[in-house]
Amino acid sequence: MRDDEDTRTYDVVKNDEEQYSLWLVGKALPAGWRQVGVQGDKQKCLSYIDQVWTDMRPLSMRKQETHPG
Repeated sequence: MRDDEDTRTYDVVKNDEEQYSLWLVGKALPAGWRQVGVQGDKQKCLSYIDQVWTDMRPLSMRKQETHPG
């Protein structure tokens, strides 16, 4: 199946490091990941992630840079 033929429904998920991903609806989430309340086709979910995930660095790295040791 090509990406443009993907008709599955996804959840946008985020982990404790504030990194985002897509997860198929109905599949159990791995430990440390939670739904953010956005669900839809792949393109809708990727568009949402593009809008909100503006800093790709993990949260722990961002905290280190704002509060150096």
